[in-house]
This record gives sequence, C-alpha cells and structure tokens, in this order.
Amino acid sequence: MFQNLHFAIRKIGAGLALLTIAGSYLYAQQWEDVGGVPGVSAAGSSYNNLVVDQSGNYYLSYYDTSVSKGSVQKFNGNSWSYVGGTAGITEGTATFNSLSLDGSGNIFYTNQVGYPGSGIAVRQFNGTSWTQLPKVTESSANYHASAVSPSNVLFTFAGHNSGTVQRFVNGVWEQVGNTGFSNGASFAEMVIGSNQKVYTCNVAGGVRVYENSTSATATDAWMLVGGSIVDAAASSEQYTSDIAIDGNNNLYVAYVSSSANGQKLNVKKFDGNAWVQLGQANFSDGKVQHVAITVTPSGQPFVAASRFENNDLLRNTVYKFDTYAQNWTTFGGDFISSGEAKFNDLAVDRANNYLVLAYSEDVTKVKRIPLNGTPPGCSNTDPGANAGDTGCVTFTYQGQQVTYSTVRGRDGNIWMQQNLGSSQVASAMGDEASYGDLFQWGRWDDGHQLRNSATAAPTSPNSPDGLAGVNAFIIGSTSWWGVFAATDKWTASNPANVSNTTGADPCKAVGPGWKMPSQAEWGGIVGAENIANPGTAYDSYLKLPASGYRSSSSGALTFAGQRGYFWSSDTSNSGGKYLYVGSTIANPSSGAMRGQGSAVRCIKTGSALGTSDIIRNTETVGLYPNPTNGILNIKADSLIESVNVINMVGQRLNNIQFSNNQINLNGLPNGIYIVELKLKNGQVFSKKVIKN
Repeated sequence: MFQNLHFAIRKIGAGLALLTIAGSYLYAQQWEDVGGVPGVSAAGSSYNNLVVDQSGNYYLSYYDTSVSKGSVQKFNGNSWSYVGGTAGITEGTATFNSLSLDGSGNIFYTNQVGYPGSGIAVRQFNGTSWTQLPKVTESSANYHASAVSPSNVLFTFAGHNSGTVQRFVNGVWEQVGNTGFSNGASFAEMVIGSNQKVYTCNVAGGVRVYENSTSATATDAWMLVGGSIVDAAASSEQYTSDIAIDGNNNLYVAYVSSSANGQKLNVKKFDGNAWVQLGQANFSDGKVQHVAITVTPSGQPFVAASRFENNDLLRNTVYKFDTYAQNWTTFGGDFISSGEAKFNDLAVDRANNYLVLAYSEDVTKVKRIPLNGTPPGCSNTDPGANAGDTGCVTFTYQGQQVTYSTVRGRDGNIWMQQNLGSSQVASAMGDEASYGDLFQWGRWDDGHQLRNSATAAPTSPNSPDGLAGVNAFIIGSTSWWGVFAATDKWTASNPANVSNTTGADPCKAVGPGWKMPSQAEWGGIVGAENIANPGTAYDSYLKLPASGYRSSSSGALTFAGQRGYFWSSDTSNSGGKYLYVGSTIANPSSGAMRGQGSAVRCIKTGSALGTSDIIRNTETVGLYPNPTNGILNIKADSLIESVNVINMVGQRLNNIQFSNNQINLNGLPNGIYIVELKLKNGQVFSKKVIKN
C-alpha cells in the first residue's frame, strides 16, 4: 500500500523516570517508537508500505531519498535492519512501490521504474538475497498494488491498459480478468480474501471496488462490488483511499469524502449486499489527506489520516471504531506526529497485540500502541512520577492471571487504568470491553460481580459473614447488607477476615499497597483531572468509562454507556459512598444502597508507592520532617542543583524558597505536594510530602 506508518511517543520526564527500580522498563503512555528509534529511514522518505507477518516481524518499504532508490527494512522484535543488507535495492527512483509477503516467508517488492525506464519491476527476497523477476509490464505505470493469495501466488493491480490485474505463475505474468475495468488505477489498492476472491480499490469518478476470482482468466469480467461505486470522493496524490478485509471476508474502505461533504474522513463497509455507512459520516474534525485503514481478523477497524485544517499542520490521527456506541473515536491521542505526517500506513501485529503505524515526518517513523491499551510482558512496574506515565500490574482475578495497565494520576497517586473485570483500557467512554464488573459494596471477587451473574435473595445473616459459598448478586426489598452502620468497613485483606461489620477489599488481591479508593481520594482525582462529566472522565489519565450500574432491587443493568458509578471504601447514610459521573456532574460524595452494583477502580497510595519512592543508587537522600508544618530539611550525600515543588494538579510552583538545604513551604496551602530534587551528579529524586 502507498501509505506510511507513524507513531508518536509521549515524552517521559527524564528526571522522575530515575525513580523506578534500576533495569525495569517504564512503559510509554500511548504510542511508542518501534525499536526505540525515532526515525527508521536514513533521510527523507515517501510512499511507505507496512506489512506484519504471523510471527510479529515488521517489514517496511519506502522511497529513500538518501540513495534515491527504494529501500526495504525489517524489524525482528529488537531492531531494524535492511533486508538484503543495504539500502537502495532498485536501479533508480521508486517513488511508487508496494510490499507483500507470502506464507512461505518470501517478500515481494514492486516498484515503478524511474525515468528513463518504464514499467513495473518486481523483486523477491527468499531469506538470503533479492532476485529480480520479470517486469509486470513495460508500459508506463505509477500507481500500483500487490497482494499474495492464500495459495502463495503474487498478484498486482496497476494502471496500464486503464487498469489491469496480473498474477505470477510458473515464471510468467498472466492477465486476470478483462483490462480497463477500473478506468485506471489511481491510488491503487488490493486485498485477497480466504474466499479466493481478489478485490481492487481505486478512485475514478468516486471510490470503486471490484472483485474477481483468483483463478479468473482474461475473459472473466471484473464486477463492481455491490453493483455501484462506494461513494463520491476527493482525488489527488494526497486525497487517497484504502481497503482492508477481515477474517470473515468483510470489506472496509476508507477515503476522503467529496468537496460537497467537506473532504473529511469517511469509512464504509460492505454488508454482503451493499456499501453501508460505518459509524458517523465524515467524522474527522476537518479536511484530511493520506488515508490508511486496517482491520483485525475479528473485524475491529482502525483508520489513520492527516488533518490540514485549523492549524493542524498535517499532523496525523488514528481512529478506532467503537462497536458499542457505533462511532469513531481517536485512539492514542488527538495527534501522533508533532509535524506534517504524510503517506500513512497501518497494520496489525497479531502476534504481539499491537496496532502499528508508519508515516513520513521528514524521515519514515514507525510507532505502535497496544491494541487493548495494556503493554505486553508486564513486569509489575509502577508508573513514573510524571502525571500520565503508565506501568502495569499482574495478579489473579476470577481464578485467572490478568495484566492491567496502571497510571500516575494528576493527584500524584497510582491508579489502575482499568476497572476490575475489564479486558482493556477504555478506548471511548462507551467502550463496552472496558466496563468491567459491578460489585456490591463490601463484597469481593466471588463471582457475584459479573454482569450476567445470577440473582438471589439475601443471605442469613445478610452481611459479609453470611456469604460463604454465595456467588449470586443479591436483590430484594432489603437487598444486600440489610443492617449497616457508619462504622462498617470495606477493608478486610481477604475473605477469611470478613465479619458482620467488615467486607473484603477486592483491590487488596492485586498486591501490596493496593486498595479501594476513599471518598477523599476520589475527590482529589476529580479535582486534579477536572472531571465534570462522562466525556472528561474518559479524557482523564484514568480513562474512566461510562460503565453504568446494576439495580439492587432487580439486578437490571442501567445507564451503561451513559454514566459512571465507582465505589469508594467509605459508608454513607444510604449504604456506601461512590463517585457518580453524570451528564453534567462528577460527585465523589454520592451515596447508594450497598446492594447496587458499581464499578471498582483500585488505587495505590502513600507509602505503598514502593518503587517510585525508593532510591536505587548509591546516593542517600532524605526529606524531613514529613508531614511538615512548613520547613522541610534535605539530607543528601551530593550537592543539590535544583529543587522543584509540584502540586497535585501537576503545576510546578514558582517562588519556592530554598537555601541551606531547607525548603520553605510556609506560603503554601495545606495539602500533598511532590518535591523533586536534582543532584549535581545528575541523579533525580522525587518524594511525596504532606504539609499540615
């Protein structure tokens, strides 16, 4: 495909990153540079093509201005290297090129032959060297695409003879179907399904998708899929279209809409009979260029495009289709590149569960992001001390080992970035996979919290000590925990320690330091993250979804996708306190019957911060007294270069007095602060400090 893959990594503050255990890996918040390099090509690039094999190796082709030829590189899971050993495998320029793989590990690279030559050249890499195959055509051809059939036959689609498809069999090229069927091949793309059908996509008087059999002869006519064009569309070297196919041979097309529709991003899907709108029409904020689409085998589509209105400067954005809400949402941030991003291409790494993006921002950049938001290979690493830094934690839930993302909130605390029971970090406020389970206040991971668990009448006694062997969601007029007091707690370390006044905290099964958040802690994060409605709750670093609640009287699910309900460990005069996120409010002081099923989001606070509060080097640094009434003393073996004080909203405070190894906090309101010290030897230390 004629697009390029681009990932933009969130910069992690170098200072506070030193606070993790030596040798541990600090995961990026969202997109990360593949191979740890910000640029893959040696110089400028264009026309990127990205493919990923079943083992998770990445292959990238592009026009390489450093050698004025086409180059192909491979990422083997650790580093990038040139396929064949060197850059520049073509005889001359190769601004238009395509890349495809077969099931035997062969790589096929096709390129437009530059002036004074003509035609389409083809090369095959067999694991050792490149071999030049016969040209597809000697005629002039720019736009073209390639794909490999399930039987490992190479096909090409190009503009000679006003649109021609050919296959390479027994050392020669054979014509597939009639020529001239596509009115040319501008922005040619092609996919081949497991149903042995070839699908071409190009722009010619609208977006056109044609189909034919992989075994078609020269007399078997190409047919428009659905009997008509997909839609009217803009067309130029920037206004591109793209096609993708899922494991069930469903087709998806992304394109730039017509001028009448604002030249915005649009996606349609073929439902077996006709092309239907997928999500909202023309959903980008402004005009777009350089469109790419990919889809997982299960049918989850992703789209990339570069926006060039409203001072967006052609920065690119990736969108994910929310199957629950039936709309498109940004994935991994509003923008990925920092500047102009051209020739986007997308691919799915099924082996390692990543979405991969390539694009040209001067050089070709390749970035990736976990498909479900959770970094693979978790080593129970706490986030760094910067708000938004992420980590991970692995623990046992519902009898299975699970790995969840964690994040440093703007309040300075470590939070799970997922609800208990969810399968991924929310990709939208209505992302059903992120909702997780719904617990009754004071109960633990006993199965009752599943959204489809059976319901039952109250136990006797109707309190935690009466739940032995019960995994049903308790409903009724008295519902769960029929008699309660303000002194009841949800703090027991495990089910063996429950009583008639204390339930087991499900967060404590996560590991040392994890617990249910208190009402005050919910209040702190709501203020620090400016959470005021479901949209801002999702936009926060916690990625809180609108997971709804379960009725204490009937067990019915309510407001899923519309509102959020998150338990705290505190009681109320109506049963238990929770954070309520409604259409125009976020209230951490709300209360509900304990029988209500609400989401659980765990927190790791204070002394439980563990790795983020431990110095793992040869220096000794101390801050005392802590808590402090105003004057904070510093003990350090090395000279101090600078001191910063950061509040829980993430603001760096000015005019903080520091002298003689003392920090004067007298002018600050009481509360929690992060003190960051940079030593003369370059090491950085950070600690949470309480001012009384």
